[in-house]
Amino acid sequence: MNNNQATLNKLTEMKLSGMARAFRATMETTTGQSFTPDELLSHLVDTEWDDRHNRKLQRLIKAAKFRYYASFEEIDFGLKRNLDKNNLLRLSDKLWIEQHKNNLLTGPTGVGKSFIASALGYQACSYGFRTVYYSCSKLFKKLKLSRADGSYLKELSKIQKQDLFILDDFGLEPFDAQSRLSLLEILEDRIGRQSMIIVSQIPVIRWHEIIGDPTIADAVCDRIIHSSLRIELKGESVRIHEDYTE
Repeated sequence: MNNNQATLNKLTEMKLSGMARAFRATMETTTGQSFTPDELLSHLVDTEWDDRHNRKLQRLIKAAKFRYYASFEEIDFGLKRNLDKNNLLRLSDKLWIEQHKNNLLTGPTGVGKSFIASALGYQACSYGFRTVYYSCSKLFKKLKLSRADGSYLKELSKIQKQDLFILDDFGLEPFDAQSRLSLLEILEDRIGRQSMIIVSQIPVIRWHEIIGDPTIADAVCDRIIHSSLRIELKGESVRIHEDYTE
């Protein structure tokens, strides 16, 4: 066995698949002869880093379960829907997640709220942040079932561990007593510790009303509304644009 094959075997055994692939490709072409030792090492390390980053990104995206496959670059700022480009571009950075900030995204049906939320979630995954995306109805149905089978605290712990929690269709269905309490518990765990995006067709001014119980509504609104960046979309549905992906 020659030295190159022995090196490949060791790289594979150490699970350095990106480095092994780059080393094999380099040895099979004449480009390998043009590398200095330090350039070759840099090339192998860069390839391994890219390989690990991409695999981690795909794991994060799969685990997040986004509604749309969306990227930040696909957001159309030319549509008339009251979308401030500068405000949204600030969210393309990871600083707001590192600072545990929250965002409220509201507007009528069809203006692209869920697409934008998904794109922001994908952006978070690209920075390595654990992200999860839920519709309000599915989340609270899941939590009700978990109360019945004794896994409720485990489910809350999973949500708490996410760097970014995206809750879509907020207020689309009425909140019952269990849903209100679950929402409050989620906020208690996350505010000031991790970030959230809440997406809703209901204007923020009506959230107190749709939550229902005045005491819990006060607690929820106090925790989330006044400390969050608010993006209020308006205008016509983007779905009338046949060539538009949102």
